[in-house]
Parts: sequence; structure tokens; C-alpha cells
Amino acid sequence: MRSIARFCGNCDCGCPELFVDSSAPPERQVVITDDFGQRVEMSLDQFGSIVEAAKNGSLDELALVT
Repeated sequence: MRSIARFCGNCDCGCPELFVDSSAPPERQVVITDDFGQRVEMSLDQFGSIVEAAKNGSLDELALVT
């Protein structure tokens, strides 16, 4: 798996991370791990819809402003 990004907040509990696993089946190539060792797997198309939602502002309400 190749690490793409690490998402660190303001805590000492670890950081969620985004990976691409090109050896995985197409529907499981994007992997997001959380700071508790859990993971979510999805296709590049599914992840693309999350990126699109972030770009068009649909996820802005979820962002925590400190």
C-alpha cells in the first residue's frame, strides 16, 4: 500500500491515513485507516465522489473550526 495523506488533528491518539493499494481488487483499492486500527476500503470511483463533494462544498458543514 502506498500512503497518500495523513490527517492529524489536535489530539495525541494517532492519525487517520489514506492509502492506495493497486494490488487490491478495484472495488477495494482506496484504504482509509483510523487511529484505532480500523479500515474502510472503497473503489477509486467511490473515493472520487467524496473528493467531488469536498470540492463543491457539500462537506463544509462537517469541518470543525477551532
